[in-house]
Amino acid sequence: MNAPLRVLVVDDEAPARSRMRDLLADVNPALPLAIVGEAANGRDALKLAEAGADVVLLDVRMPGMDGIEVAQHLRKLEPPPAVIFTTAYDAYAIQAFDLHVVDYLLKPIKASRLQEALSRIAARSPAPPVETLRAMRPAPRSCLSAAERGRVHLIPLEDVLYLRAELKYVTVRTGDREYLIEESLTQLEQEFPDRFVRVHRNCLVARAAIRGFERAAADSGEGPWQVVLAGLEERIPVSRRQQHVVRGLVR
Repeated sequence: MNAPLRVLVVDDEAPARSRMRDLLADVNPALPLAIVGEAANGRDALKLAEAGADVVLLDVRMPGMDGIEVAQHLRKLEPPPAVIFTTAYDAYAIQAFDLHVVDYLLKPIKASRLQEALSRIAARSPAPPVETLRAMRPAPRSCLSAAERGRVHLIPLEDVLYLRAELKYVTVRTGDREYLIEESLTQLEQEFPDRFVRVHRNCLVARAAIRGFERAAADSGEGPWQVVLAGLEERIPVSRRQQHVVRGLVR
């Protein structure tokens, strides 16, 4: 006998979560499942998903972190859960079907449609590809995320001092520590053009954290220019090509 499908319900409205519980109870005789948790926001959803979920029923429109950004962070789990988006807005559904998202449920949700969607998940439908999620939500994320020991650490963008490419990873530096994420520095630059500026081919620094420039010490005299960042003793080298760009940011 197959194990029940583990379902996580995410919606910022309590009546919607209650309605989903009733629908899942209706589906349960035909498709064994277990509700492993409920969350009213994206951060709580990520914490609950770390404990194990096969599928996340995920509301799109939530305050703070919306459902599409949550789905991007959920992909950092190993293995990532499948996602079924729920929404009352047809525009999201049309876009989702065009982009071949696993499934989309329009509110008010019918038990028959929910069972159909969950049956696809039981047949091992994959999690939505990251490219699809980016296309659905072109606006910048509110957080980056790093996977560590089965957990997803959210990194608020306002805490990030610099992003540095190292082989296939990007080091995310905050005032407290470093994180490693598997993302493209170029894509991060394109996603957050107003927040970060390139100072070197392998490094972006937070515009708001720049406090000035200084010359590095060198045996032959003055060395290359470096960026001084708020709250960080480490200095970031500036390539000759980027010096004119960064100088314009310092008053």
